[in-house]
Amino acid sequence: MADLDAPLDLLAIMAHPDDAELLCGGALIKSASRGKLVGIIDLTAGEMGSAGSAEIRAREAGHAGAQMGLALRACAELPDSGLQNDHDSRLVVAALIRAFRPRVVITHWKEGRHRDHRIASELVRDACFLAALRKLEVPGAPFRPHKLVYATAFREDAGPPDFVVDVTDQMDRKLDAIAAYPSQFDDATQAGEVYPGGGRDLIAQIRVKMAHYGSLIRVRYGEPYRIDEAMEVDEISELGVSTF
Repeated sequence: MADLDAPLDLLAIMAHPDDAELLCGGALIKSASRGKLVGIIDLTAGEMGSAGSAEIRAREAGHAGAQMGLALRACAELPDSGLQNDHDSRLVVAALIRAFRPRVVITHWKEGRHRDHRIASELVRDACFLAALRKLEVPGAPFRPHKLVYATAFREDAGPPDFVVDVTDQMDRKLDAIAAYPSQFDDATQAGEVYPGGGRDLIAQIRVKMAHYGSLIRVRYGEPYRIDEAMEVDEISELGVSTF
């Protein structure tokens, strides 16, 4: 784990290496390119994956992170395919949240094809809340992120997104970061939450999905997100995305 002089602006906490690249890589790259401090915490090393190994996936994650311009990439070393939202796991994640003090956290949607994705969503939300409790038995000063965001790309059960991030200019770099995992994605037609798409290869399927979400905000490519709170609008006369 890197030593940071300032809190992170944005932190993705995901179940496995490559999840962040698939689900929110464009938004992470966009924020980092604008000078924000951006990081990823992989809750597991992906050691139970059918292809590759923990060591291979760690090297791939490092390469992907460098391409994305991350200030931090860390692994919580929780068990792959055995994630639990239990007390010990919450302490591990809460300690990381206190250490890096992110303003915004992105995690998985509340449901998931992989059980680890579903559990990760619950675990991250609970750890974000607990990290601010003064009597919690973990190192660091109490801290709670300002916002928790759910990445819903490729989910068919999440409903319409609450907002979409324009990642048109970041799309090629997002795909380069995904391609940094040859052990997982070479010749793949599906991965994680990405279902196969009528014979399209994985990269083509990702482009199709991101193009769909982009069309919702009238841009070429977009990434969808959901939140639990209402979105604030400061000036209604300046709303974006044309109705007609």
